[in-house]
Amino acid sequence: MKNLWKKSIERYGYPKVYITIFLILLLIIAVIQKQSIPDLLIDSLIRIGMNSILVLAMVPGIVSGTGLNFALSIGILCGILAGCIAIEMRLVGLTAFLVAVLINIPLAVVAGYLYGLLLNRVKGDEMTVGTYMGFSMVSLMSIGWLVLPFKNPDMVWAIGGRGLRVTITLVDKYDKVLDHLIKFKVFDRNLPIGTLIFFGICCLLMWLFLRSKTGAAMIAAGDNQKFAEASGINVNKQRMIGVIISMILGGIGIIVYAQSYGFFQLYQGPLMMPFVAISAILIGGATAKKASIGNVISGVILFQALLTISLPVINKMMPEGNLSEVIRIIVSNGVILYALTKMGGNE
Repeated sequence: MKNLWKKSIERYGYPKVYITIFLILLLIIAVIQKQSIPDLLIDSLIRIGMNSILVLAMVPGIVSGTGLNFALSIGILCGILAGCIAIEMRLVGLTAFLVAVLINIPLAVVAGYLYGLLLNRVKGDEMTVGTYMGFSMVSLMSIGWLVLPFKNPDMVWAIGGRGLRVTITLVDKYDKVLDHLIKFKVFDRNLPIGTLIFFGICCLLMWLFLRSKTGAAMIAAGDNQKFAEASGINVNKQRMIGVIISMILGGIGIIVYAQSYGFFQLYQGPLMMPFVAISAILIGGATAKKASIGNVISGVILFQALLTISLPVINKMMPEGNLSEVIRIIVSNGVILYALTKMGGNE
């Protein structure tokens, strides 16, 4: 038993093992509380699909050497803007979703390029600078949402007809367009098969890219900068590519998230979203310098299942207060703190 525990820790790491054990205990408690296990598992699957691409967006930044992308909210803002433009064009269904994804790409490329230039000038402090940049851009766009020339009455404030609303609904536009792309019901609940397939395709494309010549150069630049430079690799260029791809995936991720959630949340909505994605990939076994597709898949499953199952279980144990948001913050930031202590701070 002792050898099995040691091997599990060595292979999977403390966070993944402890979270798995905690998840099993929560399921046992949920059974004792007579909660609907199928509903909890289906809700977990929906949340996994919603957040999957946002977690995948962490990989290129990590492997290129820029670390955990605390400024992912910049890419998220690009995706929200692209989604709003698709609504302004009065597109609906899968067409609207695909157009939003396509519009996001050039926006995220420009944002990623400018942010990459900044990161190449502050090597060693990427995560600190990223946090400040993410917060600053979200605040700046809070002004932007008020002055951008959108006219669609479904998005602008009813009084005055200027400025976007805090929450923009996707009902009758492209709500659940991926989730219900392939109809499949279990216990009278629709499973997000289309979203999970889309996530699988994105994972496959990322896996293939990391095994390409450019991907190998990016990994080398992130793993050992001096060796990469001695081998003729342009480290700054590879870091730039990693940041741009991360921003593109962040924008696509929020569009996928919104179509499943049913709303875009503007203004302060994107502020803390990078922390959720970072927590998930760290639980999956990634570090600030190493990440893989396996870390993404296992991390998003464990983290979202943990949040989905723990909140109703804890609320039923302590019904006098709603602890959902408190537990989410404790879990998210606790995992990030643990990971940073293991790597010795922002190296």
